[in-house]
Amino acid sequence: MSTASEITRKAKSNLAFALKILPREQRDDMVVFYAFCRTIDDIADDPKVAMDQKIKSLDTWENGLLHGFVTNDEFAREVISLRDRWQIPNDLLIAIIDGCRMDLQPQRFETWQNLSDYIWKVSCAVGLISIRIFKCHDPGSERYAVSLGHALQLTNILRDIKEDLLNGQRIYLPLEDLARFHYTEQELITNVGDQRFVDLMTYQAERAQKFFHDAGLQIPDQDRNALLPARIMDEIYQVLLHKMREDHFRVFEKRYCVSQVRKLGIFSKHYLGQK
Repeated sequence: MSTASEITRKAKSNLAFALKILPREQRDDMVVFYAFCRTIDDIADDPKVAMDQKIKSLDTWENGLLHGFVTNDEFAREVISLRDRWQIPNDLLIAIIDGCRMDLQPQRFETWQNLSDYIWKVSCAVGLISIRIFKCHDPGSERYAVSLGHALQLTNILRDIKEDLLNGQRIYLPLEDLARFHYTEQELITNVGDQRFVDLMTYQAERAQKFFHDAGLQIPDQDRNALLPARIMDEIYQVLLHKMREDHFRVFEKRYCVSQVRKLGIFSKHYLGQK
């Protein structure tokens, strides 16, 4: 099993699940790309790795993409081959690294625009690369990728509130929105889940839902089948967002997920729909 396949297998992510619908060649290439994203994210997130080593590792990846890798690493070669075959702009790959580099320090975002800029790097850039591998041709697919990227990442942020606090007290909710609901950073850190918190989370969920709605309007007919993995992700995450809303965002008590049975149902619906 290749390094990329092993990384993807261990991750058990919603994206890895959605990729099963792709033809073999594209699926294999998306596995490599997903493994790259997972590797970069894990460098930034691993609490057991010293800060100077994290910086060095991210710099090594960036320098390798820009100037070539010094070591003869199989996985790095796979990433370079993927980039060159699909003509993926280096800027998009480096944007992902830059976004994860932002996570090396305790995270705070004053405004929604600040958070949106971060989301573009860690999520929208991923989508813009993915649609190349999906063989999308309509420029509208880029708008779809950006809208869906915001929706997916914001849903992740809501689900992972407690996990992010435990990992360096990261807070991704815009501070201007905390102030809007008279809710403080300290209350978030101490897991105060009162009505103000529910109202704050509902506000963010409505923002995410609007991005899901906008993404749905932007799917180009020409690329509808090519975007099947993204559409599967879209539905899985909308189910996840709905579960959190219905349960009043008890994110301090539990980590929400979509069951394997429900995901298989979504997968089957889309798979049969393309027949």
